[in-house]
Amino acid sequence: MAAAKPAQTTTAIHLARRLRLPLADSCQSPPPFLLLLTPERLELHQTGKNSPGPIYVDFSSAKLKHRRLHGGGRQQSLARAVGIKGQPALTVIDATAGLGRDAFILASLGCQVRLIERSPLIHALLADGLHRALAVPEIAAIVRARMHLISGDAQGFLAQFDFRGAEVIYLDPMFPKKDKSSLVKKESQVLRQLIGSDPDADKLLTLALSKAQRRVVVKRPRLAPFLVNKSPSFSLSGKSSRFDIYLTAKPG
Repeated sequence: MAAAKPAQTTTAIHLARRLRLPLADSCQSPPPFLLLLTPERLELHQTGKNSPGPIYVDFSSAKLKHRRLHGGGRQQSLARAVGIKGQPALTVIDATAGLGRDAFILASLGCQVRLIERSPLIHALLADGLHRALAVPEIAAIVRARMHLISGDAQGFLAQFDFRGAEVIYLDPMFPKKDKSSLVKKESQVLRQLIGSDPDADKLLTLALSKAQRRVVVKRPRLAPFLVNKSPSFSLSGKSSRFDIYLTAKPG
């Protein structure tokens, strides 16, 4: 953990203590990964030669703005997978929140989204992004009213609470992957190296199926096998990813 400017030092120290991270020493060689607090935002850096750029959460980015305004609205695959069309505002639990991009799109389409993230480091990046989004008039109302961040393990959270209001549970588990052809995939590579994959994804799906009122949606690489080898009710495939939809609503 480090501060980019002296003015951020005190805040960086408090954050390092909360995350149980050592403070970087400028006299030592850089660590493999560095959480850097800049005047603008909180960033995760992989150090070393040919490392990708910083990872951070920015819900006001040009890419997310384009996706929010021109991504197909309720006709896009994510919205169709969750079942937004023809429904009032759905309640969605994003049990593997990550950097929160899909959750933000769902919130922008009217969903109430609870984001669960178990990695304290990723949670810190996400919390920073949500906080900064409140200062952007164009998206502040979306974030304030519809995105609710929770720190913790999704299995424990789902098991302990009665989610009669959770209509949809969304899973995007992290799996080992060698393809480095895009920025998003490079981000995933860095995050996998830092926090690992999600070996309990099978158990999480089983639990989610017992909790969701309407459906569970699992995002997978397009050619990947079904999670737990369990066939979904139906799937929606794109160029690189696939949504497997498991309907849980009981007749009548």
